[in-house]
Amino acid sequence: MVNVSIQLNKDITTPMYLQLSSSIGNLIKSGKIKPKEKLPPIRKLANDLGVNNVTVVNAYKQLEANGYIKAIKGSGYYVLNLEDKPTEKASSMTNLEEDEFLEHEDIKLMSNGQIEISSNTINFASTTPDPSIFPIEAFKNCLNEVLDRDKGYAFGYQESNGFEPLRESLCSFLEVYTNITVKKEYIQIVSGAQQGIDIIGKTLLNPGDYVITENPTYTGAVSVFKSRGAQIVGVPINESGIDLKVLERQIIRYNPKLIYVMTRFQSPTTISYSKENLQGLLKLSEKYGVYLVEDDSLAGLSFENFDESPSLKSLDTKDKVIYIKSFSKLLMPGLRIGFIISPENLSSELLKAKHSTDISSSGLIQRALHLYFEKGHWEDHINYMKDIYKEKYEAMLKYLNELKKYGINFTEPKGGLNFWITLPQGVEATKLYLECVKEDVLIVPCKIFYVNNYRNNDNTIRLSYAATNLEEIKAGMKVLEYSIIKLLNKSKSRTYMSPMI
Repeated sequence: MVNVSIQLNKDITTPMYLQLSSSIGNLIKSGKIKPKEKLPPIRKLANDLGVNNVTVVNAYKQLEANGYIKAIKGSGYYVLNLEDKPTEKASSMTNLEEDEFLEHEDIKLMSNGQIEISSNTINFASTTPDPSIFPIEAFKNCLNEVLDRDKGYAFGYQESNGFEPLRESLCSFLEVYTNITVKKEYIQIVSGAQQGIDIIGKTLLNPGDYVITENPTYTGAVSVFKSRGAQIVGVPINESGIDLKVLERQIIRYNPKLIYVMTRFQSPTTISYSKENLQGLLKLSEKYGVYLVEDDSLAGLSFENFDESPSLKSLDTKDKVIYIKSFSKLLMPGLRIGFIISPENLSSELLKAKHSTDISSSGLIQRALHLYFEKGHWEDHINYMKDIYKEKYEAMLKYLNELKKYGINFTEPKGGLNFWITLPQGVEATKLYLECVKEDVLIVPCKIFYVNNYRNNDNTIRLSYAATNLEEIKAGMKVLEYSIIKLLNKSKSRTYMSPMI
């Protein structure tokens, strides 16, 4: 592995990832780093240079785009022979389309907590909860009790549809918290919401089929549907939910196999559907015979006595809604436990798809979660989580209200884990992201959540308070304010600059 000796200048305006990619590129061109040599691992180089891991990720992606290096999955980044390099692209981000840059997976991975970042980074991108609030003691006691009680049986395969006592507990949970009445036979335990979406796709989709989603929407779902060869059609979302008039036109035009929606605290928009919109959605489903997939993973996180809208499934009288819920955001993401409520006529097909995927989800975790519910820990924990998240929510809300003087706009979600911000004219989300990264603050430009016409949507960002504390929120919002002011001043300079004569 090559040793890289590079000096970065934090006092100049050029982003550090561009300084790094340019420096490594020059070392490769000069022959100081030779073909086939392996570049340092991302974390090691970041530590050596005193920068964020994301800075190194973006630098390596830039070098890869320009044909200097190649990523080998599971191994790292290796230098290419420049004689074999294709016609060189621009060596600076300023000469690249930022749209092309953002098509890389970096921001998506960060928003899902899949790229490790430095301890100094303020992470407004991730919706993964802060580990300090996990119910470690209560769940550890449940695990120990299961091990003492069930011995080796705790590690055996469960039924593919899940540990029966847990499914019975979930029936009671759903009755109390979502007003959904369901039989245990139609509950399918899955290893998180992402696997649930994948199992649904495996069951219902063939290459070339159409899927309708909200626009913008959850990128993980889009990735799953595309992996099944589906064509994705986005329908705009407004303050009441998905635009029903546009939706009906697209149903008639494309004859989709399913429609995917997040009805409560939708990501990234934070919108909760009105009851009228939910009922209209069900009518269209019945009229055109299309299944609705409801992802309801953030239900229960409402603040300020906000009365959450009902779930779509609770209003479903025709058995056309496939309901997904994960405990990742409400309990602990590493549990990898969620569930699907299946329409009766799909339950056997979904069960087959689950069995062919991984036979069954973790028996030990299912048994411990069942005990966790039975001991009444869930209600105490969700109230504890709501108190913590409400405090963070109110802190971020206070700073966002102060930023309105610069022209930002947002609707108060009154729950969930995010804010969706419309930026003032002259401030592009992509450029704001790059400015914030310089100061070790991560935000998410919402164009990554759009399907079809995403290139025309670079004026919104998503901010999450899930992974931050109050001090980080205060410091991060100051960086956000500074960055907005900087971009506004640049915009004004361009607007009022006189042409040279």
